[in-house]
Amino acid sequence: MHKLRLIVLTSGLALLLPVTAYAQSISEIQDLSPEDRRAYMQSMSPDERAAMHEKLRSEHQALSDEERAALHAKRKQQKAQRREHWASMSDEERAEMHAKRKQQKAQRREQWDSMSDEERAALKAKRKAQKAERREQWDAMSDEERAAARAEKRARKHERKGHARHRAGKKGQESEQPDSAE
Repeated sequence: MHKLRLIVLTSGLALLLPVTAYAQSISEIQDLSPEDRRAYMQSMSPDERAAMHEKLRSEHQALSDEERAALHAKRKQQKAQRREHWASMSDEERAEMHAKRKQQKAQRREQWDSMSDEERAALKAKRKAQKAERREQWDAMSDEERAAARAEKRARKHERKGHARHRAGKKGQESEQPDSAE
């Protein structure tokens, strides 16, 4: 009887071990390097990943406006650092990075191809539900909120694509052209 209880206790603890692994705080996971984070997420079961994403979503929704602004500023700073790092890379390093990204894309494609039809259908249904949720949020917005959201999205898009830098360069050229035309 004692051995049986010990076995049950051990198996119960073994079942709890994965739960404690993904019960880390989100900030600890975000502090991992991208490779470590990717390996950590791939080591989790789909249910654990879903629970992790749900936990992250609920934590993000619980943030105050100031905390969200701070998080946005931190991400913007990280983006600037990545951009600076990219600019300082040699052509060989960039080519290596492109090859690595191509390999990762191929791995994602392989993962998609290896999914069963049920898994694909579940993933598509999940994405459809997320899209419906975003649509519902959009429909609940006032006209002013929608205009602000559009402007913010436009600014992010131009920032991401480098249009802001391109326009700044053109504005500088335009201001020089009238002087040279005189």
